[in-house]
Amino acid sequence: MVTLIKILVGIIATLVIITVDSYNSNGATNESIAQHSSIALDKSCKEKAYKILESKCNICHRKRNRRRVFTKENMDKWANDIYKQVFIKKRMPRGKNVKLSPDEYQDLLTWITTTKNSQNGNQL
Repeated sequence: MVTLIKILVGIIATLVIITVDSYNSNGATNESIAQHSSIALDKSCKEKAYKILESKCNICHRKRNRRRVFTKENMDKWANDIYKQVFIKKRMPRGKNVKLSPDEYQDLLTWITTTKNSQNGNQL
């Protein structure tokens, strides 16, 4: 299931990059439209991801790992670590009671992808 989600995110990211390239070739007006839409996408993705981190992750982090309680201000700097723990090592979330739905996995992956692209100077 996670592999399917990664494939879908890859396809979506490719389509977004192609769309941005077509905006760039059409002139400055389209560049500003793409920039504004990417900012809105970033905020929407971040809000969804924060809700997941707050409801599914911070419950345990507040008790067991206070150094890594996620806030809106610090969550972007933890994006790579979250990706490794949730998607690569599959160690988080821990416990039997806390599970992420497929939509929540997708929302986290979308936020991580947009965060990495923004940090690298590639705006979606």
